[in-house]
Amino acid sequence: MAADSNSDSSSNLRIVVQRNPSESQLSELGINSWPKWGCSPGKYQLKFDAEETCYLLRGKVKVYPKGTSEFVEFGAGDLVIIPKGLSCTWDVSVAVDKHYKFDSSSSSSS
Repeated sequence: MAADSNSDSSSNLRIVVQRNPSESQLSELGINSWPKWGCSPGKYQLKFDAEETCYLLRGKVKVYPKGTSEFVEFGAGDLVIIPKGLSCTWDVSVAVDKHYKFDSSSSSSS
C-alpha cells in the first residue's frame, strides 16, 4: 500500500524507461524530428538541467545516479525520460545513437 518514496531526496529523481514503444507513439511524439546525439563506449559524468526524453536507436547504457549504488539500464528501442536535476554517470558499453528532446516547460525562466 505504501510507496517506497521515503528514502533520500535523490530517489524522487527517477529515470523512466519504456521498452519498445509503439510506432504510433513514436510518431505522435515526433521522434524523427528531434536532434540526434551519439557517443562511443566509456564513462560520462552528466548533469541534467532540464528533463530529457530520448529514444535510443542503438547502444546500451547503465546509468548510476550520484549518491546511490543502484543503476538503471536501457538500450536500443527504449524510450527514456531523465528527470531535471539528475547528476549521474553514464557507463556506455555499446556506442549510443539517440534522438533527444529537452522539456522546455521544466526549466524555469531565468
